[in-house]
Amino acid sequence: MPDALIKVDHLGKVFRQGFWMRRVEAVRDVSFEVSAGHIYGFLGPNGAGKTTTIKMLTGLITPTSGAATVFGEPIGSAKAMRKVGFLPENPYVYPYLTPREFVEMCGRLSGLPLRGVRHRAEEVLAQTGVLYAADRPVRRLSKGMLQRTGLAAALVADPELLILDEPMSGLDPVGRKEVRDLILKERDQGRTIFFSTHILSDVEMMCDHVTILRRGSVVVTGSMATLLRKDVKRTDVIVEGATDALEAFCRARGHDVRRTGERLSVEVIGVRELGEIVQRVVQDGMTLVEVVPRTESLEDLFVREAIGEPTS
Repeated sequence: MPDALIKVDHLGKVFRQGFWMRRVEAVRDVSFEVSAGHIYGFLGPNGAGKTTTIKMLTGLITPTSGAATVFGEPIGSAKAMRKVGFLPENPYVYPYLTPREFVEMCGRLSGLPLRGVRHRAEEVLAQTGVLYAADRPVRRLSKGMLQRTGLAAALVADPELLILDEPMSGLDPVGRKEVRDLILKERDQGRTIFFSTHILSDVEMMCDHVTILRRGSVVVTGSMATLLRKDVKRTDVIVEGATDALEAFCRARGHDVRRTGERLSVEVIGVRELGEIVQRVVQDGMTLVEVVPRTESLEDLFVREAIGEPTS
């Protein structure tokens, strides 16, 4: 089995739209690799080409240019897809089926024997928190419960690779945490997870590597440890009993200052000026409540590269 489960090489997709068959380039020259045993985040604003790329990887649409392989097989290969569990962005389930019936059907379509599929379906429904509603018609379930049902269907055949398009969509904070924990558990058991999402805090918490798209092209790709700058960008300082003189000093140097009563919150840029502020606080008998250095976050990286806005 190849170490890189997914290899994407200059992949592109052009659609033709409207009466005049206007050319729309949804994905252009996209390349990246997903290694075995990792959680890989696939990011970008709406319309960046994430879902189109995922549909090409799963064989749902054909690329216009470039190539890609999954488990060393050309995309769309039945041999490769036997090892893949897929959750689409908006999973559709026939409304009169129950979650149990739907997951069992997906298991049978994946080749699971009839004798074992019922037990396996119950197991994954319990994993995703749907077992208590397993026999209700899907039309009576919330969007979050439908999302969980789709995730159970992706897991039922015990795939080596999970491809998840917006797996947190429609989930409340508790549901998001449960799905995060489930993804981490699956990774710890040796499964590889490739997923797209808009929830950057989840990516920063879970992912080993990320690729960020902008207008159909890759603008950032690499490991989280390499991409996020470790140098301190700014320092948040909170002072209790702050004097007007300290506030004036901070404002004169262009720092972001917020006062609430006698408490002053200052966002300090630069190590030297941080030392000057701390020295004034100590000398004038004020209370230094908090000093928190801030390094670059995934949100900073995303805003700068995917949206094109400068970050301080």
